[in-house]
Amino acid sequence: MTQENTSFVLNVSHSAGKRQWVWRNPLLAEADNRLALGLAQKANLPELLARILTARGVTAADAESFLNPRLRDLMPNPSLLKGMDEAAARLSQAIQNKEHIGLFGDYDVDGACGTALVAGFLQELGCPITTHIPDRITEGYGPNTPALKKMVEAGASLIVCIDCGTAAIDILNDIAHKANVIVLDHHKPDGAILPNAIVVNPNRIDCNTGLGNICATAVAFLTMVATVRALRTKGWFTDTLPAPDLLKSLDLTALATICDVMPLTGLNRAFVMQGLRVMARGERLGLATLASVAGVKNDASAMACGFALGPRINAGGRIAKSSLGLQLLLSHDSIEARTLADELDRVNRQRQTVETSILALAIEQAEKQIQEGHAVIFLYGETWHPGVVGIVAGRLKERFNRPVLVGAFENNIIKGSARSVPGLDIGTAIISARQANTLLTGGGHAMAAGFSLDVEKAQQFHTLLDNIFDAARTLPPQEALKVDGILTIQGATLEIANQLGRLAPFGPENEEPTLAISNVRCKYSDRIGKDGNTLRVTLQSEDGRASLRGLVFRAADKPFAELLEDQTKPLLHIVGNLRVETWQERKNLTFFISDASNA
Repeated sequence: MTQENTSFVLNVSHSAGKRQWVWRNPLLAEADNRLALGLAQKANLPELLARILTARGVTAADAESFLNPRLRDLMPNPSLLKGMDEAAARLSQAIQNKEHIGLFGDYDVDGACGTALVAGFLQELGCPITTHIPDRITEGYGPNTPALKKMVEAGASLIVCIDCGTAAIDILNDIAHKANVIVLDHHKPDGAILPNAIVVNPNRIDCNTGLGNICATAVAFLTMVATVRALRTKGWFTDTLPAPDLLKSLDLTALATICDVMPLTGLNRAFVMQGLRVMARGERLGLATLASVAGVKNDASAMACGFALGPRINAGGRIAKSSLGLQLLLSHDSIEARTLADELDRVNRQRQTVETSILALAIEQAEKQIQEGHAVIFLYGETWHPGVVGIVAGRLKERFNRPVLVGAFENNIIKGSARSVPGLDIGTAIISARQANTLLTGGGHAMAAGFSLDVEKAQQFHTLLDNIFDAARTLPPQEALKVDGILTIQGATLEIANQLGRLAPFGPENEEPTLAISNVRCKYSDRIGKDGNTLRVTLQSEDGRASLRGLVFRAADKPFAELLEDQTKPLLHIVGNLRVETWQERKNLTFFISDASNA
């Protein structure tokens, strides 16, 4: 594999997919190549891995920790988080007194996983609990007074809000005289003012732990660690009542970290690697059943979590019964688990149909807004389902490479979701709009947020966003493809793919290595899959002596697919990911194509 120090990889400044091909680290010149060679020698790594690690800022001192992260080395002291010791003390008191505890979680994967983690922990210690996941349509995001009052009426003396609650100041203050409240969250607060509750949130303004990039389920995991520690100091655990094995709950922490699109570096990387090992054992009946229904045949992976398990758990909260995902994660009955998994699979297919019905019109409207000079895409429709607007926003963000907000319009109120691109913090922008009284509600983090507003303020809101994200006007129409190196087809081997796999799990800030393969011919192509939307090709080297299988998913949305199918074209350059797939105990090499260009 080679890496040239030029402006564009293989001189591709405008590919068939309308993208630029750039080096992941454009400053990696000959001097830095020497660093890579030094890393290869010091850490006893193949040169390929050393070059990729160097380009990502990993030094010889960090290489072992990056490739083989151990939770014991990266695990922080939970007490560093503001409010943690107070939360652990209150939870341990409730456990000792067998108090009834109400758990209020968000309706996404992070909320379901965090609620399941805390629920399982409390149930193992004999604590009575009541759980509630709000309905997206009738209740909306975050704690609401009727649901909290119902928990109190059921006997809850302590309420724990998971993946929500930081911004619910008035609602939680109103319930505080009836029950104690703990908030385990990671969403950015509006400011320094917090609800009358014990708030454990690494993104609190007064919390300087550097853990602001962990998800709410990770916050819940750390809180359970601190609670076990508090109970140990009181001599609570005995031979007949051992402490729960919290490492078994890392499967939930990993799934939530991946699906909430947290950076897969440092502590998150350790959570995910260890959590995927736990998941692969198949001990959590609900996840194992869902994996079977979803057709996940390989060992647990970040890709399976992000593209198979997560969307199905999310589907219930989007367009069906919001508690389905939590019920599945807590299930111990095989018949019940299969029924729930089948239902989530069915609902997910329904979600895909609803999403498709909106997307075409949304793309047309987005193109018009860009032509009108808007920096930010802001769309809403009266017939659009509020459960899928976030997915549509994500699709548009990928297509147009700029912040996107999509909402559903009903009774003069727009409720929606926002997605952004790296470097443009949508969560902070939403909070600013809320503080300016442009929004009724709003909150989130850098890459994703939720909001609601009066339709009369829609234009004002759009103008505000255009001003905040003026820099988006100069972004290229498609995000540049960041390439890690160049291969030939002869060089695309199982050994190389296995080496690349050592960098997994992949996700934000640790993307899967993207490789360019130069000078290939596309000798065969066909459309496969139920909907014919996967393009399968056979790539051949210039001399015809070597070939490689290639795949393009969602080919109908990929403008470069036609280039691959046109066998009259001369040599091509392609970009994508080289992976090893196992089918019927055989390992196969496949190149998953992201883009193509005339050579």
